[in-house]
Amino acid sequence: MNHFNLPSWAEVCKEFQRIWGYDDFRFPQGEIVQSLLIGQDALVIMPTGGGKSICFQLPALLKGGLTIVISPLIALMENQVQELRNLNLAAGVIHSQMPREQRQRILAALTHNKLRLLYISPETLFNETLWNVISQPDVQINGLIVDEAHCLVQWGETFRPAYRRLGTVRRALLKEKPPGTIIPIAAFTATADPTAQTVITEVLELQEPECFLVNPYRDNLLLKTQTVCTPKRRQQEVLKFLKQHSGETGLIYVRTRQDSEELATFLQELDYQTLPYHAGLDSAERRGIEQLWLNDRIKFVICTSAFGMGVNKANVRWVLHFQAPLLLSEYVQEVGRAGRDGQLATALTLVSEPTGLLDTGDRQRWRYFLNTARSQSQKAEQLIHRIPPKGEIEDVVKSYPDGAIALAILHARGQLTWLDPFRYQLNLSVKVPNTDHYRQGAEQMRQYLKSRGCRWRFILLAFGFPPPNTSWRCGHCDRCRGKK
Repeated sequence: MNHFNLPSWAEVCKEFQRIWGYDDFRFPQGEIVQSLLIGQDALVIMPTGGGKSICFQLPALLKGGLTIVISPLIALMENQVQELRNLNLAAGVIHSQMPREQRQRILAALTHNKLRLLYISPETLFNETLWNVISQPDVQINGLIVDEAHCLVQWGETFRPAYRRLGTVRRALLKEKPPGTIIPIAAFTATADPTAQTVITEVLELQEPECFLVNPYRDNLLLKTQTVCTPKRRQQEVLKFLKQHSGETGLIYVRTRQDSEELATFLQELDYQTLPYHAGLDSAERRGIEQLWLNDRIKFVICTSAFGMGVNKANVRWVLHFQAPLLLSEYVQEVGRAGRDGQLATALTLVSEPTGLLDTGDRQRWRYFLNTARSQSQKAEQLIHRIPPKGEIEDVVKSYPDGAIALAILHARGQLTWLDPFRYQLNLSVKVPNTDHYRQGAEQMRQYLKSRGCRWRFILLAFGFPPPNTSWRCGHCDRCRGKK
């Protein structure tokens, strides 16, 4: 059973000020903290830079026992844990790239209830050794946090299928814990449209969650697009933009490792101090590049979507998309990394001209994305006739290439149920709806890029936040300024 006496609100505020030095909460931080302290499930959608991490870190530190934070990227986990340790707070991280001795120390600390926060990835959560430790009746768990929960929607059916199994965790843990144990679950993200909110709620099996929905609008962030006709022109627009923003801190986003390397080489040959960043680099290289950028040793990085998530750097003045993201949620996440200090920032996206005759890159990326999704769906269809109607997930993963992804797709379709974190059961009688949400998502992004109306208005409507009135315009995107 969770043994915890709720502190008074004065005590909460005092501890908040002692640890982080702030005089008061920003809305709705205080309300979220209260919700988590009383053990309520929650769905929290707040813009990048809104202070989401404090909302779950403070309740975890005020409670006894352990709060498990499920996070997508090693860099993000390490950065947050280091910040907590710098404040002398009991936080730890376990990931695949840690030395064995360090991992053993964290496991020992868990066994003796010496940690308040443990950061892990979804894949690490289902590691047998760790699972056996956190399942012990004497290891007190007071909460599960899914940070950057949009990854569940964007990646759960592709290369991070473990996300689709997170809803089994609370059920399985409660069976091993003393009667009366309460393990609330809270999901945090900066971007989730109404459909994504439903997916997150259903997959995580949130129970009557309290919802905190803050719209993504940022009045200090100028949104712009620029049409380019050729690959060479795309490079020229990058050089023009960098000249206009000389000396300012920023990020250039590309979609592939190869693009990251090639654009970085092109700019380095022109004496720009920059580096490529992508998942193909080893951990030490990625950490080194992050520190160079965070410490202003280099002003910008040529990066894939793996960079910037949850990184706390306030003075980013610009984000340049060398190629547009495939989903609007990705776009909002990435442009949101600029202007976290509230000062004016610019987000420019380069797009091919509509026919794509002279620059086919955008169209090819879009087709590749859809073809990959279609191929994975077809593999799931084939798998359902080959595997036992009930069985071990690990057996399927070992026997079939992309077996984990196929199982996740079947779960998303309603054709599979997770019996627990390690076993599944097929639901063959379920009819699959004839909808292609991959294509719908990509088409929404294309509509945004070619829209002639206010860009912030388009985003607000897409994420379920109607503007104040029918004539509302932001006044500081390229469409609004163009009209003026």
